[in-house]
Amino acid sequence: MSPAGCPHVNGFKVDNWKQNLRVIYQCFVWSGSAETRKRKAKSCICHMCGAHLNRLHSCLSCVFFGCFTKKHIHEHAKSKRHNLAIDLLYGGIYCFVCQDYIYDKDMEQIAKEEQRKAWKLQGVGEKYSTWEPTKRELELLRHNPKRRKITTNCTIGLRGLINLGNTCFMNCIVQALTHTPLLRDFFLSDRHKCEMQSNSCLVCEMSQLFQEFYSGHRSPHIPFRLLHLVWTHARHLAGYEQQDAHEFLIAALDVLHRHCKGDDNGKKANNPNNCNCIIDQIFTGGLQSDVTCQVCHGVSTTIDPFWDISLDLPGSSTPFWPLSPGGDGSTLNGESHLSGATTLTDCLRRFTRPEHLGSSAKIKCSGCHSYQESTKQLTMKKLPIVACFHLKRFEHSAKLRRKIPTYVSFPLELDMTPFMASSKESRMNGQYQQSVDVFNNDNKYSLFAVVNHQGTLESGHYTTFIRQHKDQWFKCDDAVITKASIKDVLDSEGYLLFYHKQFLEYE
Repeated sequence: MSPAGCPHVNGFKVDNWKQNLRVIYQCFVWSGSAETRKRKAKSCICHMCGAHLNRLHSCLSCVFFGCFTKKHIHEHAKSKRHNLAIDLLYGGIYCFVCQDYIYDKDMEQIAKEEQRKAWKLQGVGEKYSTWEPTKRELELLRHNPKRRKITTNCTIGLRGLINLGNTCFMNCIVQALTHTPLLRDFFLSDRHKCEMQSNSCLVCEMSQLFQEFYSGHRSPHIPFRLLHLVWTHARHLAGYEQQDAHEFLIAALDVLHRHCKGDDNGKKANNPNNCNCIIDQIFTGGLQSDVTCQVCHGVSTTIDPFWDISLDLPGSSTPFWPLSPGGDGSTLNGESHLSGATTLTDCLRRFTRPEHLGSSAKIKCSGCHSYQESTKQLTMKKLPIVACFHLKRFEHSAKLRRKIPTYVSFPLELDMTPFMASSKESRMNGQYQQSVDVFNNDNKYSLFAVVNHQGTLESGHYTTFIRQHKDQWFKCDDAVITKASIKDVLDSEGYLLFYHKQFLEYE
């Protein structure tokens, strides 16, 4: 992007230029109201070829939309000598004389003001599940007249996946990823800039997969190219044997993270992985580890990035922390201990409890300058937008290979505040209150996908429950998709639990 001071901007800043620029932002870039979104979906086509895609730009000097990829907007600018155009997807101003996107302080101020207005009108800051369909979804709908109308019962985005031979482990994760709101918005906005030479980019394939899901087609999709790329980039998953869905999730996120490197926008990353790719923006959190010396009580702190949290279950060979019904925090997150059921909160409390490392694992204390016994405690330093919890149902050891069928109760709404590093510090300073602050929504999550495993360790099958809109749940069983109730979801065994932040912060 060019530095400030493009000399060609001044030619645009005449008469009612601010008002004209605001109209373009309001109606065609960040459409806030339902009316402007409909107008945008109908009007945003190239005036030369009639296409909806190919990075449409609007001329700032006259009423003209043109493709940037096919250079139709360039032809218009050259013939009319209209030097400036605005990207209708991102809102950036392009100068055809400088041949680059330019920065102007006054224009940037107007852009930010109109963007905030649009967010307010769309309810951004409220629960993510109330968001309207994106521009790309509307464009795809326009090509499918039978499914143009969008209602609260709309099932666009629901599509089965053919099992290619023990590939249910892949299908269930694909269903969860394609129903992750911010990931969906990214892939339907053509924002990926591929830098790979061959057709081996997993991000490009995921982009195509999202378009297949949101095309409106009802027949099951055959993900043969995705399977081939998984085998290529994660060779330990190659072959037709049944694989672990959690292992596939981590492998897929890792490959997507590596292939997304070219999409870095140059801004400073706001996550512990120090990466601005879409995967790290959505899935990466920071896990704080505090090791405390038992002699001088000095604390050594490290923060590590994570994409998911693996939680031990009662019934495993790992000793589980006993939790008594009615004890401290037993009704946290609306969960109860009816019939002695273990809850997700129990598992999180165990995960974040202080653990004595014992005499066989002494550490060299920087304060004592000698090896001392210590305690270790894990807490959440930074929460991701999407929190994935892995319930460790498969136990592998030298003597034992088995599945742990323990039922774990999990809530629709989850508050992670008690498990934050800041909550621990407040307790140590005597400032923490057990009562949950109803006005503090920063750490609250909503369940949107649950992956389940039926059967044994040797012979099993994966399915997924996914959430659409507010309270619509569907069960995805490879090619078959059926409507499900909330009770069906909450009564399921649970292997991978996906939660989305209810409130998002925008910079």
